[in-house]
Amino acid sequence: MHLRNIKKVKQEVSIYDPIGYDKEGNEISLLDVLTVDNEIFDLVEAKLQEEKVRNKIGVLSPRERQVIEMRYGLFNGLKETQREIARKLGISRSYVSRIEKRALKKLIREISVEM
Repeated sequence: MHLRNIKKVKQEVSIYDPIGYDKEGNEISLLDVLTVDNEIFDLVEAKLQEEKVRNKIGVLSPRERQVIEMRYGLFNGLKETQREIARKLGISRSYVSRIEKRALKKLIREISVEM
């Protein structure tokens, strides 16, 4: 309601403009309301990052792609430890670590070229 009244008077609305009062009588701004739940912003950022990785995963070898998908749960949401991946693939945990490290370097390089 308050924003509508302000909008009639001026063209722009600032996120710092008061929009009401809390139970103790303190002014509340739009910024206060928007920053209450940073979890939503973090979730959106994580989804955007995940989408970037999915778009660039084609630069990896099949083995690297498999390790990254299993390690970070890109397509099924199930994150696995290096030990679990090693057991499934029949290789050592240290080899899984090296594959993961190499794959992450490739992905970082590809994503940073985009920016």
